[in-house]
Amino acid sequence: MIKKISTDKAPAAIGPYSQAIVANKMVYASGQIPIDPETGNVEATDIKGQTEQVMKNIGAILIAADCGYEQVVKTTCFLADMGDFAAFNEVYEKYFPGKPARSCVAVKDLPKGVLCEVEVIACLY
Repeated sequence: MIKKISTDKAPAAIGPYSQAIVANKMVYASGQIPIDPETGNVEATDIKGQTEQVMKNIGAILIAADCGYEQVVKTTCFLADMGDFAAFNEVYEKYFPGKPARSCVAVKDLPKGVLCEVEVIACLY
């Protein structure tokens, strides 16, 4: 059974995709960028502020899927500038102390010109 996850506590999808899908007791969350769901805008201008908003968005989706950060088994992180790696990690590690598997790459561009995007896969207990 496949279940679509949707919450107004995270930004609505800006394309033809779901915020997350649950299949076979796994949560596959689409990449989150630092859009504030209350304003619909990117409010933070630095990597730490944008990473905080991304993590809040991920948290809201995880809650809507009945799980939490501790159940995340894999993340994929996209940075606009690998020079932001250390500052990104400072924020990231507060949310993922269990240290899930991760890939982190620099990309040429991200939607809306943001500095980071993160997608997660979580396991439902």
